[in-house]
Order: sequence, then structure tokens, then C-alpha cells
Amino acid sequence: MILLTGATGKTGSATAIELSNLKVPFRALIRSEEKRDEIEALGGEVIIGSAENRETIDQAMMGIEKLLIILPNCENQLEMEMQLVDSAKAEGVKQIVYMSSVEADEECTSPIPKLHWDTEVYIKDSGLQWTMIKPNFYMQNFIGSAKTIVEQNKFFLPMSEGKTGMIDTRDVGKVIAKVLSEEGHEGQSYQITGPEILSFYNVAEKFSSVLKREVLYVDMPMDAYKNILSQFLTNQWHLDSVIDLFAGIAEGGIEYNTDTFEELIGTPPRSLEDFIEEHRNLYTA
Repeated sequence: MILLTGATGKTGSATAIELSNLKVPFRALIRSEEKRDEIEALGGEVIIGSAENRETIDQAMMGIEKLLIILPNCENQLEMEMQLVDSAKAEGVKQIVYMSSVEADEECTSPIPKLHWDTEVYIKDSGLQWTMIKPNFYMQNFIGSAKTIVEQNKFFLPMSEGKTGMIDTRDVGKVIAKVLSEEGHEGQSYQITGPEILSFYNVAEKFSSVLKREVLYVDMPMDAYKNILSQFLTNQWHLDSVIDLFAGIAEGGIEYNTDTFEELIGTPPRSLEDFIEEHRNLYTA
């Protein structure tokens, strides 16, 4: 049996769907009773509770062979992830699959990648088998720009000339489901990127090409963008950490991509054009 955390988020839900398609049984630890039906519709078992509660975690961990850790970025994330690892070890779990990020390494200083790296180290030191999943910038981040693309044919971000190999969360879910449903991935750190490296000006060109109208990328000053983002991210640690990530992209980006997805899945990852076409209705008045 597999235990999923984060099963109602974008990547976790994509993983749950893929496991369901593969007829692989799983259990999900989720916070909201309102989300129970969507997990059970996929054939999953549900435990209602929080990753902050050790008693609930231990209950969810009973009979589990593989654990997927995906938690939202927050100030106490490391403590929760360490608690999940401790419970997994105590309950005899064989393998942990951890959702990290491509930016996470021993030299990183940005808060969110540093947190991921600290969890990676803790997992490796636990003595359990492990696999790290390290995705890049998500295409789904552009869903938040749909309103301004419809109304102004513009999207606003503070990324300057930064570039990155954007990936669809559903493709990350495919990789995770593969790792969870078969053997042979132990001790691997899989860096998952999209098919090409793009600047955000390139992204605007892709939107223009698919939507058949000019869409522009407006490079905002970081302070101005932070002021807007503060209306949605009210936790100061989270706000500062996200801005720090964006500043890293603006200052140089993550200018590499990998063939890992195609090597594992056998098909290329979704292109940004495919993503825009699939979500055309969001971007069209």
C-alpha cells in the first residue's frame, strides 16, 4: 500500500489519478472532509487529519510500504516532513518518495529550496530507501495570469530575462506514479523539466502563436510585484520565500533541461503550446 500526502494539490492529485489509472491501491492523508469524495472516486482510501498530528500520521502509516511526501511550502514544513519520516521509519515503511525542487542542493540559500534540501538530507540519513523528485517551474503558474491575458493581452511577472524549463504538473504526477508503482528507482534524484528552456518573453510568444493574437509579457519591478502578491499570500515567511525564488529566476534562471521525463515515461513532456491550447478557454474572452 502507498500513502500519499498532498493528494488534493495539483501535483498530488495528478499522482492519484495516475495511480488510479494504473489500478494501484493507495491511501491519502488529507485535511478536508470535503475532498474525501474525489479521492474515493479514484479508488483511494482516506484518512482525515494533518501532517502536524503524529497520532494521525501513525494511523495513516499502518501497513504502508511506500510514502509520498508533498507538503505545501510553509514555515514549519521541515518539522512536518521530519515527523513523517520518523513515523515511516517507526512503522516499517520501505521507501520514501519526496517532492523536492531542482533548486535544492547543498549550496542553496533561498528558503524554500534550502528547506527541501534539509528534508532530503534527513530522509537519506534515516536509512530508508528513497527517491527524490525535483521538478522545475510549473506551467500551471500561468493559470493565475488568465484574467489579465483575457482583459489586457498581457501577463505581469518580475522574472526579467530569466529562463527555465517549464513542466506541467500532470507530467510530474506521471513520474511520481511510475516511481511509486514499480521497483528500481531507489537512490535516484530525478530532475524533471519540460521540453525546452524558455524566457518569459518566449512564453509571451507562445501565447501569441497559439491564441492568434499578440500577448505581451510585462516585466514588473520586484517590489511592485511583491506588493500585489501580498494581497494573496498573507503569511510573511511564505511571501518573502516566493519572492526570493522569483528573484533567483530573474537574476539568472535555471537554464537547463533534462531528458529524464522521456527516459522514464517513453514520450516527450507536454510543451507549453500544448498546455495553452488545452486551456484556451481560460485565455479567450
